[in-house]
Formats: sequence, C-alpha cells, structure tokens
Amino acid sequence: MARTAFIGLGVMGFPMARHLLAKGHEVTVYNRTGTKAEAFVAEHGGRSAPTPRAAAKGNEFVFCCVGNDEDLRSVTLGADGAFGGMDAGAVFADHTTASADIARELGAAAEAAGFGFLDAPVSGGQAGAENGVLTVMAGGEADVFARARAVMEAYGRSVSLIGPTGSGQLAKMMNQICIAGVVEGLAEAIHFGKRSGLDIEKVIGAISGGAAQSWQMENRWKAMDEGAFDFGFAVDWMRKDLDICLAEARRNGAKLPLTALVDQFYAEVQSLGGKRWDTASLIARLERD
Repeated sequence: MARTAFIGLGVMGFPMARHLLAKGHEVTVYNRTGTKAEAFVAEHGGRSAPTPRAAAKGNEFVFCCVGNDEDLRSVTLGADGAFGGMDAGAVFADHTTASADIARELGAAAEAAGFGFLDAPVSGGQAGAENGVLTVMAGGEADVFARARAVMEAYGRSVSLIGPTGSGQLAKMMNQICIAGVVEGLAEAIHFGKRSGLDIEKVIGAISGGAAQSWQMENRWKAMDEGAFDFGFAVDWMRKDLDICLAEARRNGAKLPLTALVDQFYAEVQSLGGKRWDTASLIARLERD
C-alpha cells in the first residue's frame, strides 16, 4: 500500500480520495476550505494538512483535482505549493481538466526538481468518481505511469497512458468535443420527438439498442424528457472545458465548428439561469417559448 496525498476535495476529489482509503492506502488530504478536509477525515479517516506543501511532504504519490489552470498553478507552484514539498522520486498526478500548456509547464518543473509528473484528467463525472469507475487519460513518462497506475486504479476502471506530457489533457479535450456534439444531437432528437407527440421512453427503448446508442442517451435522456437538470456536470464547467478545446484548436489549426456552436448554445443556457444545471440542459434552449 502507498503513502498518498489528495489535493482538492470537490465533487470529484472527495470520492476519489475516499476510494484510495478504501483500498488500504494512507491518505493525507488538503482542501482550500479546511473544514471540508476536516469533515473528510472525520467521516473516512486519514489525516488533513494545512497547506498543499505539507500534504505532499513524505508521500510517494500526490494526486490533485482542482478547478482550472490558475487553481492548479496556485496549489503546485504558489506559496506553500505542493511542488515545494515533493520528495525526490515521488509522483505528482494531476486529475484537473486543464490546458496542455499548464501540463507541460508543471512537467518541466517536476523534472527539474527530480520527481515524476502525470497530467491525468478523468472522465465519468461525479457518478464515475462516486462508484470508482472513472476513465483516466494520462500523459507523461512510461516508467512514472507504470508506478502510479495501480494506485489510480483505486478509482479508475480504465487507466491509460496516451503519450508524453500534455497528451492526457489533449485526450480529455477530444472527449469533451465528442460529448458536446452527442448531447446536442440527443437534445434535438428528444425535442423533435416530444413535438411529434411520441412516447419518448418507448422511442429510447427502441433506438438505444441500435446505432444511436450512447452513454449520454442512456444516462441523460430522462433528464431531458423531464426537464430536471439539478445534478451532474455543470454547464459552467463544460464551458470552461470547451474554452480549453477551442483555445488549443486555435493554436494547432484544428477546425471545430460544431464545438464552437455548442459552446454558444451553452452560453444561452447560462443566460436562462442554468449555470449550474447539468449539461443535459441543452434541451432547455430548444423548448423555451
């Protein structure tokens, strides 16, 4: 069993850290709001640390899941950042959905300091984190990944090395690009079916066994049909992710017309008051009178 730390106890990080403890690993947690770290320890065990640096010190593996590039830079390179407490030969694995640029920046800093780094964003949402069945897409050195893989399998059903540093974030961008198009297609189909007077549950039962089937259809059709969006992956978070995708596309020359369009559709959902609604709320902009 490994000595680990987890930085960031949001809707993803909290259950991920819990799975590490459940698998028998030692876990030290840090959260910007300290009461959340204290609550984690009171409920699940482990110990809390007052700073990211203190959380990292003495641990073989340090995992992180925070909000964005600036949050990540703060908890790693900032005053009392985790990188200042990393032991030589340890591994820092970042599960934040962030830019490839920050991944490369942190990878270079880790290499210079003598410890390993993985950019390892995850897919599967809050439910995947709660159930320990996330998909982990990692970028970094093969030997570093080989050491960390078994530990990340505490919360990852699929844990893969994609390529060098930054590749994990680029793979996550592809993931979000795919999701954006599929969710919009599902929203339009259900909107069309409702306007046609069809029984949506019967239609989904019929088409979900064929070529139209998707994870989004299986897990989000009911929310779209009922207009119930107070759960899941927030529109604000999706727009943050799509902004990362579009910025990277501007750099590499990729054409993402559908992604850009869906991003604007999500902006409309935000204007309807849906900043914290699940991404299934794309249908709301179609159904407003």
